[in-house]
Amino acid sequence: MIHLLQHAVFAAAARYPRREAFVCGTERMTYAELSRKVRQLAQTLRAQGVEPGDRVGIYLNRCVETAVAIYGILHAGGVYVPLNPKAPATQNAYVIEDCGIDVLVSHPSQKRSLKALMGAGSRVQKIIGGAKTDGRVRVTGWETVFADTPEGIAPGRRVETDLAYIIYTSGSTGKPKGIMHSHASGLAFARNAAARYDLSFEDRFGNHAPIYFDISQLAYFAAPLVGGTAVIATDAETIFPASLGRLMERERITVWYSVPLALVQLLNSGTADTLVLDKVRYLFYAGEALAPKYARQLFPLFPGAQFGNWYGPAETNVCTCYDLPGPPEGEAPIPIGDVWQNTDRLIVGADDEKVSPGETGELLIRTTTQMLGYWNLPGRSAKAWFVRRVAGDLEQRFYRTGDLVREEENGCLHFLGRADHQVKIRGYRVELSAVERLLLASPAVREACALALSGGKDGALQLTALVILQAPGIMTEKELLAYLRDELPWYAVPETILFRGHFPRTATDKIDRSKLKSELVA
Repeated sequence: MIHLLQHAVFAAAARYPRREAFVCGTERMTYAELSRKVRQLAQTLRAQGVEPGDRVGIYLNRCVETAVAIYGILHAGGVYVPLNPKAPATQNAYVIEDCGIDVLVSHPSQKRSLKALMGAGSRVQKIIGGAKTDGRVRVTGWETVFADTPEGIAPGRRVETDLAYIIYTSGSTGKPKGIMHSHASGLAFARNAAARYDLSFEDRFGNHAPIYFDISQLAYFAAPLVGGTAVIATDAETIFPASLGRLMERERITVWYSVPLALVQLLNSGTADTLVLDKVRYLFYAGEALAPKYARQLFPLFPGAQFGNWYGPAETNVCTCYDLPGPPEGEAPIPIGDVWQNTDRLIVGADDEKVSPGETGELLIRTTTQMLGYWNLPGRSAKAWFVRRVAGDLEQRFYRTGDLVREEENGCLHFLGRADHQVKIRGYRVELSAVERLLLASPAVREACALALSGGKDGALQLTALVILQAPGIMTEKELLAYLRDELPWYAVPETILFRGHFPRTATDKIDRSKLKSELVA
């Protein structure tokens, strides 16, 4: 019976021992090898004092060892906390301190960044798989871990509702916050995806996301659940879109899941027409909206694929899906569909009363994939929930997404933007995402971001749009403003349009609005 995440690996190893479990670059690992290495790492962790519930950090770039680390920590009874080696050392040191992490799982290739991390005052005492950085830290090499004969370990009694992993936000709006998920929530996501789309041991899951981004969990959790193969893009392949396309073709990817940016960059790489990607049967995207013009370009590139727009904050993982019936017509935003299995929703107004179809409201989600709460933030955790009493003392807890939606009569949901992206300018409410969608509808625009900045008359907010053009100089600010005036009410037209060559990105490849704001007001 699979009730803990690591059970999926052991079950797959029993059924498909020789099948490839994880692939990254030239590294390939079968389920038999993964199962053995998971047990060896768990044994090492227990020998070094890791107890059930202890948090263990993962400090790795994309590699097959990430799977060994995740499942080895879980099998030892621990809670894994993925870190971003490319993030500032002070940010990682904060997460390590906040979570009380004494043990890291790493790799010798991280020696330089590990040294910086130790220099930032990290409390880490033991590093498994890493390189020696100073005399304070005990280091155990991978060769030592994998030299042991794995014995049966007793990781302590764990149940599916126990904490399994903590994912920290990028911290672009303040200190990073840790989102706590259980074994049950991770397995529920994998089971929902597998059941809805009939995923099987024959599928090869392409993974573009790092393990500190919840998008990675389709490959890491669902592939072992069904006995499929997870193909992890190397760091180099994520940097060069042409390499990413060749990876999808070479590895015969059947299931792809990423942020839209990866797909847009593939389209703009100039190599899309040379690729044969007819093995892809599902192409899922999430994290940000995909402009309809890009969706239309992607359909002929993936002729055998069912496209799926997946929605869900990290606190709930995926909770709604919209399976595109074909290339979208026009420039209306692609819907986010309706909730999938074992999920409930409410749409409420400012008074927390349910709104009628056609009205705008905040989306609240109740699901088996939702978080346990925020690590070390009981006050914030309490505010995250809307509690509805249903019978006697029974309660239903809905997560407040902070996202505005509109429901059609048939139940289909349309995402309208973040509640905190709705601003008041010139006395009128303006939805920043609506301005961005209109800019993206222009064939001349590749990416767009709308910001409300202080600095207007009497301290009032003023609207500024930042745009990346498909090619430099193909459209002027005056022409873009004229285009917007034809489509927007006067008060929603930006006062200024700035052209950029690129946008700063968060660790999860979303536009870093906070950084853009700080650059503009500096």
